[in-house]
Amino acid sequence: MVLQRNQEIPVWGSGPVGKTVTVRLNQSIQKTIVDVKGQWKLVFPSMEAGGPYQMMVSTDQQQLDFSDIMVGEVWLCSGQSNMDWTLKDAFKYREERALETIPNVRQFYVPREVSLKPDSDLSGGQWEQAHPDKLGDFTAVGYFFAKALWQKLHVTIGLVNASWGGSQIEGWISQDAMMGSNQLSNYAKRYPSNWEMADTMLLEQLKKSLSQKTGKIPSTALADILTTDSTQFQSWLKYAPPSQWDWQGIWAFRGAGFMQRVIDVNAVEQSKASTLSLGENDGAFELYLNGKLLKKGEGRADRLIPIPAGTWKAGKNILLLHQAVQKDPVWFGNGFYGEGSKLYLKFDAEPITLAGEGWRMMPDFNLPWHYVHSQNNAGSVIYNGMIHPLIPFAIKGVLWYQGESNAGRAFQYRSSFPLLISSWRKQWKNEFPFYFVQLSSFGKFPNSNQGSEWAELREAQLMTLQLPNTGMAVTTDIGNPENIHPKNKAEVGTRLAAIALAKNYGIEMPYSGPVFEKMLIKANKATLSFQYVYGGLVAKDTYGYLKGFEIAGEDKQFHFAQATIEGDQVIVWSNAVKKPIAVRYGWTDAPIDANLFNKAGFPATPFRTDQWKGVTDNKIFE
Repeated sequence: MVLQRNQEIPVWGSGPVGKTVTVRLNQSIQKTIVDVKGQWKLVFPSMEAGGPYQMMVSTDQQQLDFSDIMVGEVWLCSGQSNMDWTLKDAFKYREERALETIPNVRQFYVPREVSLKPDSDLSGGQWEQAHPDKLGDFTAVGYFFAKALWQKLHVTIGLVNASWGGSQIEGWISQDAMMGSNQLSNYAKRYPSNWEMADTMLLEQLKKSLSQKTGKIPSTALADILTTDSTQFQSWLKYAPPSQWDWQGIWAFRGAGFMQRVIDVNAVEQSKASTLSLGENDGAFELYLNGKLLKKGEGRADRLIPIPAGTWKAGKNILLLHQAVQKDPVWFGNGFYGEGSKLYLKFDAEPITLAGEGWRMMPDFNLPWHYVHSQNNAGSVIYNGMIHPLIPFAIKGVLWYQGESNAGRAFQYRSSFPLLISSWRKQWKNEFPFYFVQLSSFGKFPNSNQGSEWAELREAQLMTLQLPNTGMAVTTDIGNPENIHPKNKAEVGTRLAAIALAKNYGIEMPYSGPVFEKMLIKANKATLSFQYVYGGLVAKDTYGYLKGFEIAGEDKQFHFAQATIEGDQVIVWSNAVKKPIAVRYGWTDAPIDANLFNKAGFPATPFRTDQWKGVTDNKIFE
């Protein structure tokens, strides 16, 4: 294992009440008595970096021996899938595996567990050294962070990887912390005491979503939905495959369900034979076309369906699929499994894609169903199962990469994210550094007049820098609008390491991109000033043009703006705005073209100068 240097070292466990526990760490020996609750704890004095050391834990009936213990720097890596993303799936994996000297880095992977009450123990897990056979399973962001530290500090770096893809921040916050929050206290007061109650709360949320338009749950009886009237499906939830239902509004439901889509066919196509491909699911299904059973099957091979000429009608056709849950992989549940290219209708020309928007989804409550207990069934459940058991293990600080799953509640993230940070520090009794990754570029390219959930989440992250001992790595320039998991984790880890090296390890170096400081309006132009200029501002563009700026006047309508760099400032204007009052930069889901940097090579964080109502202001966690 790796223990944190220059901090007291807590060692704790459980045992028979009244037994004497003796712990030897290197040459130091401590003793204590197991208390009436069957718990014991010892604290060793701080140690300098070094090792390998040994530890022996014993009573008069049992002895546990641990070897190869190093004392160095320990960082907790947490968040959702972009933190969990492994090195073997990231850029530069082959190069790292082939290194002549692999960095002295170790990882403890915390097993994924959920619990409605704080757990005292993990279900398993072990420390692994970074060597070719194990390296691929390390958190990629954490590994590149650790490598940069190891190259400068020359001590062993330990990573405690407690992350879970798709997780919402509320799952990582304790119920006690929520009780003290204006935003989350109502949820904490009705916190479920058992899984049956949690399932009921989840079902209530689902039914609320399904009944918003009609006031009641839509019927899924075949007699009611085998119709040529497509308007009745408008009350079903929207679905854009390929994807699990989990990520599009029906969380953790496992049972049969319906998916519906209208397909337009012209008169020429109607007279031709066609092929319908419905992905790679392997569960049983019935496929209805315009109210009549077209195909019944089970297994992947049955999902490629030949359709005789004349089956489709000219005009709008209603496709209705009744489908059981996926068998392999069993975790997938409901939805279209596989690549989007496997969803199509083909006549004798190019395939017509059936991937993306246009589908509706609806659970079949008439057949047996249940909820799986996973990371987002209730608040606090990941904290209880994966963070609470780690306390009070001594750590240097936390690396955090999360927010994608909270973009729809970005405004509330302004309070929930600082709450997580302050509550973890309180529970550890340590004001440790907390460094995080701002959301990268992913999704569509709406402008400021349309609004952007992802831009508002980035703003909430930026505002969290008001907390002491925090830092943020901006990554909008290395994202992928078509993939929520950008593979360049090396740059992400390196940017986080720059913050830690500068703020915690006494190494003078740039660590931040430009951060907006103030705006001055003169005539029809806005002059913007920035912190963290580090030698000057630059436009990262072949021709030197700044991109990504918008400007608005009193009508609050934004227009794409021209912008130039003058010294350490940016001048912004548009001929369409005579009296500007607000400027925004990178205010879109995927600001991949936003190209303001400092000369140290760090990108500017997206920002806005106004505080106008956003698209997530009234969205709350329930």
